[in-house]
Amino acid sequence: MKGTKFQLKVWKYLKTIPKGKVKTYKQVAIGIKKPKSARAVANACGKNPYAPKIPCHRVIRSDGGLGGYSGRGGIKTKLHLLRSEKVDI
Repeated sequence: MKGTKFQLKVWKYLKTIPKGKVKTYKQVAIGIKKPKSARAVANACGKNPYAPKIPCHRVIRSDGGLGGYSGRGGIKTKLHLLRSEKVDI
């Protein structure tokens, strides 16, 4: 994989989110021991060239909004992936 150290750390963490579960950008930031970096986590998700293999679609906003999706098809694909994993969105 190619990316910055921070991006690689985020992407590695994303692979630990189980199918059918979601986390917020803030929860991911806390999970990588950078609790004030929720925006940077969102940016790293947005730069993820490995979607959906690295499941950035499992990361949502703290207010329950979907946020963005870097994979092909954008937010519609994110919604489809989450619904296919039985996530209640």
